[in-house]
Amino acid sequence: MKEIIKTDKAPAAIGPYSQAVRVKADNLIFCSGQIPMDPATGEIVGETIEEQCRQVMKNLEAVLRAAGADFSRVVKATIYLADMKYFAKVNEIYGGYFKTDPPARAAFAVKTLPKEVMVEIEVIAAG
Repeated sequence: MKEIIKTDKAPAAIGPYSQAVRVKADNLIFCSGQIPMDPATGEIVGETIEEQCRQVMKNLEAVLRAAGADFSRVVKATIYLADMKYFAKVNEIYGGYFKTDPPARAAFAVKTLPKEVMVEIEVIAAG
């Protein structure tokens, strides 16, 4: 379904992501960015970056399952942070979901995120 692309002609991945991923399927799932919102209450979950990141990943997992997929099918992720000081902690939690063959990834610090959260993550998965 997905092929991890690696080359020593470009910098090696320095975290839980791959240099590139080739999708061998036409059935792609584009998941909108998820924020740390409790789907039952509509309230933001967590006061720490760790709590917020775990809720974001839980929300992404639910969306992927609804589409008949899981984290093993994710080929690209984009992480938006309210501040790059959160990068290491988010990287650690996020990496726990991609133990082998992690997806391609980008991470950015942005001025603000919806509802003033600390993290938002979107993914593309192979269906």
